[in-house]
Amino acid sequence: MKTNRRLFLKQAAGASLALSALPLLGAESPVRKYRTALIGCGWWGNNILGEAMASGQCRIAALCDVDQRHLNRTKERVSRETGETPAGYRDFREMLERARPEIVIVATPDHWHPLQTIAAVRADAHVYVEKPISHTVREGRAMVNAAREAGKVVQVGTHRRISPHNVSAREFIRSGKLGKLGMVRAFVHYGGGGPEKPLQNAEPPKELDWDLWCGPAPLRPYNGGPDLANPWRGAIHPRGFRSYLDYANGTLGDWGIHWLDQILWITGEKWPSKVSSVGGRAIKGPPVLTAAEQTSDAPDHQVAYFKFSEFDVAWEHRQFAANHAEKGENVGCYFYGVEGTLHLGWQKGWTFYPADGSKQPIQQAPQLNKPDDQNIKELWADFLQAIRTGGRPVSDIAEVHLSTNVALLGMLSYKLGRSIEWDGRTEECVGDAQASRLLSRTYRKGWEYPQSRV
Repeated sequence: MKTNRRLFLKQAAGASLALSALPLLGAESPVRKYRTALIGCGWWGNNILGEAMASGQCRIAALCDVDQRHLNRTKERVSRETGETPAGYRDFREMLERARPEIVIVATPDHWHPLQTIAAVRADAHVYVEKPISHTVREGRAMVNAAREAGKVVQVGTHRRISPHNVSAREFIRSGKLGKLGMVRAFVHYGGGGPEKPLQNAEPPKELDWDLWCGPAPLRPYNGGPDLANPWRGAIHPRGFRSYLDYANGTLGDWGIHWLDQILWITGEKWPSKVSSVGGRAIKGPPVLTAAEQTSDAPDHQVAYFKFSEFDVAWEHRQFAANHAEKGENVGCYFYGVEGTLHLGWQKGWTFYPADGSKQPIQQAPQLNKPDDQNIKELWADFLQAIRTGGRPVSDIAEVHLSTNVALLGMLSYKLGRSIEWDGRTEECVGDAQASRLLSRTYRKGWEYPQSRV
């Protein structure tokens, strides 16, 4: 009898342990929620933030913006959509110290990406940083090294790497159906207007810390509009900074990084050996910067050529003459192979035109998310997966550093007014001290240019 009782107790204990290892009927396993912070609460930062909240795996712990208007509006949104009120900060350094986020979204203007990303990974956070990763080449190298040194995942917002039609275009080309690739033409043709009219410089709104907005970059006069909903056309803040070379690198730095990144991602190339570029402001006119008024200074049109080991790449953009005179979309890449031409676009997907005229074109429609026809949702999911597994994300900082370099080298050649040769292994301009000096820049007093540690 005692033996049977001992056997019963042993069997009952085993069953209890087995049951304890199973989830209760109808119960859900707890979801890991990462303390998440957003630096840069503007239009695109809110697009990323929306996907972070929608993932169900992020608790928005902190928001940071030098413009209190952006900050207040985003705090209200988070409270409305989640029922929580994140802490608000003006200075990202204070936010990192006090909020201690596990994930940081960097959605500020380009000139801020390096310092904020490096500070975040050193504060033990994973980072989702917008493209282009840096304003200069050596900032980007410092970002890669800081991420590797800290052992943190850094995903870059080149969401086309995970867009379904971009992925299928890559598979099509890599399968050999395009044949040997000889040339790629990447382009952005958006319209504009006539000569750029200078905007009056003004005192910044009381809600905006303009000195901190400029940060390590030169302190230009403020010329932003008073109404965030209707910013002045051409104004630096909140969305015109890309056309001011103190803070960004024009259309090539903004749009070019998407399509140049697609070329490297699809082909496996890493860097060009020769770069040349020309362009200017034939329509907008010479840049103006006086104590009273200013215009932008980025080129309104530009052509750049890149010599890769197996093929050549031509980039072109213009901000005038927008119409339907040219076949296809006004953005994208044409991949030219011996079996035909593949146009990889954005809102219309991709189309393959066979070299054999008797064959019908092949078309793949896009699958894009709203707002703004993007695939941030999928890129954010990939980011979280990399954090969980310790793997590399699809838009890893090291890979997109190489893509960013291509765009930056095109701008470097444009600024020099001549061609350059590039050693991608050492990341130096070959035998060209003048060009190599433009791989970095002097920061404004009070800010330290990031140094590579690895």
